[in-house]
Amino acid sequence: MLNNTYIHIPGIGASTEQNIWRCGIENWDDFIENHHRIKSPRTKKRVLFSGVEESIDQLSRENHVFFAKRLPKAQQWRAYRVFKEKSAYVDIETTGLSPEYSVITMIGIYNGKKTKTYIRGINLDEAPAELAKYKQLITFNGARFDLQFIEHEFPGFFNHLHIDLMYPLKKIGYSGGLKSIECALGMKRSEETEGISGFEAVRLWNKYQRGDEEALDILIKYNAEDVENLEKIIEMTYPEMMKKEREIKGKNRKFMPQQTSIDQAPID
Repeated sequence: MLNNTYIHIPGIGASTEQNIWRCGIENWDDFIENHHRIKSPRTKKRVLFSGVEESIDQLSRENHVFFAKRLPKAQQWRAYRVFKEKSAYVDIETTGLSPEYSVITMIGIYNGKKTKTYIRGINLDEAPAELAKYKQLITFNGARFDLQFIEHEFPGFFNHLHIDLMYPLKKIGYSGGLKSIECALGMKRSEETEGISGFEAVRLWNKYQRGDEEALDILIKYNAEDVENLEKIIEMTYPEMMKKEREIKGKNRKFMPQQTSIDQAPID
């Protein structure tokens, strides 16, 4: 999906992108080869051409920072497949809801093969070095919660592409918290962690602080299931996200005259 994206090019918006798709342009290489099929004001066409050339170059360098800065936050899921092998699924546990008044107790990081857990008072300071190995982070509600806490604890760590699954999932009809979405997708938690919530996770941490090592073991397992399930969720729903984009394009076609050139569309 990333190499069929144009909305990251400065001055190019969704309607222009969709009209490029309507012209039958399949990807950036196709655009370079067949841009002459697109009728457009010369200045706008020049912007598109140079933007596509730059994008091809930056992708060949695997420069995730370029796309992290350019892609709208709500559309960074489009980069998932391209940077999948350099992705980390991330979830944190905390003592409360605000980074100003609460602290991180645990960070779980899953790379698709192995889960690593970083715990306050043990190895939490090693988490930024682990996160720095990846180009793309995948969370649920991370934009409003997890990444804010991590940035507060470790300022300046973040230069990644970030897929906050809460938003594209909502767009395709999956709303509510992570556990309810897991249920909607037919996923089940282990017997040991079934029914544990974020508030229960705080209680488990407090029990551990009072000397209950078993509570920490349960919390680690709960957090690991969080991050490992994120991969399962995006793998199950990514095709629906792609389909939704095509449906949006189709809806626009219903209400707009058939277009064969991007200059006929409203200027973004």
